[in-house]
Amino acid sequence: MTSTGFFNPLPHVLVADDFDRGMSGWLDLRPNFVAPGFREHSDDIDLIHWGPAMLSSATFAFGGTHGSAQGTYSLKVSSRASAAPPDQPPAPGSMGLAIKRLAVPPGVRRVRIEALVAYKAEQDRPGLGVNDVRAFGLFVDLQDEVHRYMPGVRYVNAVAGEPVRRWQFYSPAEVTDEQWSYGTDGWHKAGIDPQWFGARRADGSTVATTWFADGRQHLIYNESDDKLNWMPLSLTVDLETRSYERFQVGNRLLTFPEGARPTLARAYNDIEGLLNPVFFVEADTDRRVSLFVDSVVISAEKREDS
Repeated sequence: MTSTGFFNPLPHVLVADDFDRGMSGWLDLRPNFVAPGFREHSDDIDLIHWGPAMLSSATFAFGGTHGSAQGTYSLKVSSRASAAPPDQPPAPGSMGLAIKRLAVPPGVRRVRIEALVAYKAEQDRPGLGVNDVRAFGLFVDLQDEVHRYMPGVRYVNAVAGEPVRRWQFYSPAEVTDEQWSYGTDGWHKAGIDPQWFGARRADGSTVATTWFADGRQHLIYNESDDKLNWMPLSLTVDLETRSYERFQVGNRLLTFPEGARPTLARAYNDIEGLLNPVFFVEADTDRRVSLFVDSVVISAEKREDS
């Protein structure tokens, strides 16, 4: 996989997932059933009805089976045919999300996540549907002995049906836990799960995102609604400083401001050493949209004294 030229891993490859071999541990995010009667922990965000993650041969009504960049199957992360206005909390089913649950190996100071991705609207009506995709992105759920934090990037493709085509990254949210989670002061702490928490704005940004200064990028969508073009992306995070290091999409290297980092929440119970990469996609209209992930390489660099 790493010989294709799309990936440039750090010295220690932790996982190299080719979805022709199966799901490789990627799954939907579901509630924590910790309330009395085996009920979910809260109902401020409906985790039951988000779109599913699945293996897909990328079969389209007109073009037939597209396959993946290196075989037949990719990981397909889909919303349902549901959306809310951009300045409102996400509607149930308006997003799809896939997560892989890992732990940080001993002595690691840097982590890199690389993937080949493509995004598409459902081929259920005439038209390209490119502006039916609001956003997609990648973030990492990390926790050490002091903080839980979620560095990540989000491509805002369209808002209210109008093209945006601009990257942003998750950044500190100076809000209370109650403001963060839409008035519910409990399980969710400010900065955690920024894909659906935190106040939304009409331009597609959120209280926990910052636009890249050089972040405008017109990604490949192709001129037909049954064609996929696989794009490489790569995100590197410094675990020692809990900060961003490097983000590249195709031949574009986007620059983080000095010291850029996400919100640092206090550590949660029982999850020290967390290393959970997450891919997600968001619908801008009541039309199902999908993010296809062909393959994922997660690599690390250790401290010299490890």
